[in-house]
Amino acid sequence: MVTRDATWAYREKFGDEFARTYFRRFGEGVVSSVGVGTYLGDPTDEADDAYREAIVEALQSGVNVVDTAINYRNQRSERVVGEALEAADTDREAVLVATKGGFVPFDGERPDNPGRWIREAYVDTGVVDADDLVAGQHCIAPDYIDDQLDRSLENLDLDTIDLYYVHNPETQLADRSPEAVYDQLEETFTRLEERAAEGDIRQYGVATWEALRVPGDDDSYLSLAEIVSRARTAAKRAENAATHFRAVQLPFNVVMADAFTVEAQEGSEGAQSTLWFAHDAGLNVFTSASLAQGKLARAGLPEDVAERVEGETNAQQAINFARSAPGVTCSLVGMGSPDHVAENVAAGTHPPLGADSFDAVFE
Repeated sequence: MVTRDATWAYREKFGDEFARTYFRRFGEGVVSSVGVGTYLGDPTDEADDAYREAIVEALQSGVNVVDTAINYRNQRSERVVGEALEAADTDREAVLVATKGGFVPFDGERPDNPGRWIREAYVDTGVVDADDLVAGQHCIAPDYIDDQLDRSLENLDLDTIDLYYVHNPETQLADRSPEAVYDQLEETFTRLEERAAEGDIRQYGVATWEALRVPGDDDSYLSLAEIVSRARTAAKRAENAATHFRAVQLPFNVVMADAFTVEAQEGSEGAQSTLWFAHDAGLNVFTSASLAQGKLARAGLPEDVAERVEGETNAQQAINFARSAPGVTCSLVGMGSPDHVAENVAAGTHPPLGADSFDAVFE
């Protein structure tokens, strides 16, 4: 489990190598504002080897956030993260490990008949109630998330997962009303509160793709205020002193800046962007798609933005733009190859944009 003392010791070891605000607060500890993402890549042994080497290098270079999910690369990403944690010359307690549950994962490779495999492995065995399954592949019911959390602990070879996300809950909106989704989240949050009390997770949150960056009338919209309210209710139901709901994950980059520009969340003083709502609510924000899945590394930032952002390469500028947004704790970057680690980590040697400069981009 990540601890305060170990993360501060990690910062002491690497802090002088980076620019201001590279390390940021997470609870009582600190984490790097550049993190390792493990979504992209083929489910092959060769990709596993490259990921393992890249994660070890990142952990030994000043990055102490690793993000994965049980469905990424058919559970291979979680397993490689566990292997890298064991192989790296880095204190496990200095590393924030995050994973997610929601999408039904295959096991090692994609089966020839995915629908039949899911039915036989999950529905027929009782792990998933067919009525809870949306689009044939997504479930956030408490018993299912319980099962997935256990599998993730085994894949990662950990006693405690530091941050566990309910993965893309907006997927459920294809078949259910928003109120029904909030009700389901409350039930699942209650189970996660219980698992936190038992020490299996330290904190939890929601990882989204569309829900927290679209207007309120969008079919994929979810209210962060309502999600937080349901988490507080869940903590009371679990008889915990306070909620363990502490983080959200969402896409953010220069071409997907909706979490800053769209004021669709209802704050205490009116409509706010998700980033400002999360900041006011004391939530940590982890941004995904910092490079727009590689597009910004190839094309670069728009010229008028690039001239404001420090960095020696397109990728570094894109990463620095993402981690300049208000309230962002860490920006995740896919590091499936050791060739990319040095460049991505070096983004942190450049300072992010100040608040005024960041705001000016959108004026």
